[in-house]
Amino acid sequence: MNNFIFQNSTKVFFGQGCVKEYLACMVKPFATVMLAYGGGSVKKNGIYREVRGILEEAGKNIVEFSGILPNPTYAKVQEGASLARERQVDMILAVGGGSVMDCCKAVSLAAVYRGDIWEDFWAHPGVIENTPLPLGVIVTAAGTGSECNGGAVITNEEKKIKTGRDYPKLNPQFALMDPTYTYSVPVRQMVSGSYDTLSHIMETYFSAPNEDNVSDDIMEALMKNVIRNLRAAIRNPEDYTARSNLMWDAAMAENRVIKMGKLCDFECHNMEHQLGAYTNCSHGSGLAVIQPAYYRHIYKYGLPKFVRFAENVWGISRRGRTDEELALAGVEALEEFVQEIGLPATLREVGVSERSQLKEIADSCGISAGSYKKMTHEEILEILNECYE
Repeated sequence: MNNFIFQNSTKVFFGQGCVKEYLACMVKPFATVMLAYGGGSVKKNGIYREVRGILEEAGKNIVEFSGILPNPTYAKVQEGASLARERQVDMILAVGGGSVMDCCKAVSLAAVYRGDIWEDFWAHPGVIENTPLPLGVIVTAAGTGSECNGGAVITNEEKKIKTGRDYPKLNPQFALMDPTYTYSVPVRQMVSGSYDTLSHIMETYFSAPNEDNVSDDIMEALMKNVIRNLRAAIRNPEDYTARSNLMWDAAMAENRVIKMGKLCDFECHNMEHQLGAYTNCSHGSGLAVIQPAYYRHIYKYGLPKFVRFAENVWGISRRGRTDEELALAGVEALEEFVQEIGLPATLREVGVSERSQLKEIADSCGISAGSYKKMTHEEILEILNECYE
């Protein structure tokens, strides 16, 4: 395995009833809590009432920060930071999925930093010397794994750039993960989030080193677990075993454990982020469209790993196939799974209305150093055109 340094400072409380049991204790040191959430679904499903009730009973001053939408913007981050400074917030409690958590991580930094956090920390990697506001999260939608890392994906609407950075100082201090909180998530959103989890794992798996290593073995188990439990959750959205497994799969995909010793290839995320910056499409859906096409472009360059993927994840037997045929069968199995779970197959379905948009999107994509085959902007455009319709 390659050399690495591992750090994860987030304390996780997992299981049914964990919010009622632990939230009051975790916010005890803080007087003024910013309660952050998205478009209002937490009010419809009762989670907001439960969480606010616990905070009120604990005697906290509550500052509400609502309306955080998918693909959180830098403007929304600035709004939250201004509110936190104005109301002298002591800590932030993010209640929601990845977008809410990501936005609040950026707010926790922007609230204490006097410069431009976009230019200093998102446009380019930076070094955080300030101490961000303490952050806790309550997960209501599984998929991004944002609850266990310092990563935050933010969209700068003015520049049409969507990018993510992972700073350990932005890790939540604690994460409360009750799988029953995800029951009210619409099936399509649950499927999209679970595919995002699968995508995170694949993008780490399909990268060097290719020699025997712990991370690859863990990832094969995680991928099979996502596939099996997503099928179960589609059949019964309130299958606690399935929903709890998917919730922990998401955290394991992004808590840095499986990335140890791996180079990582995030080219598909680079492409989808820019699709999101231009079209605001659903993240998991965009990945589902792009990923099979991308893997058809690179599988020959990482052939042993793609053969292993076909055999160990999808259970495809060789049956006289060459390595290339077996590897391609694994990519085809992924594409068939996307169709089985009902995710889109074309970019038109996720909001790309004109083929003429694709060159500008392709030219704006970052190039991943971890890919088995280094992409060019011309080849990215070729992939996007293949996905168009």
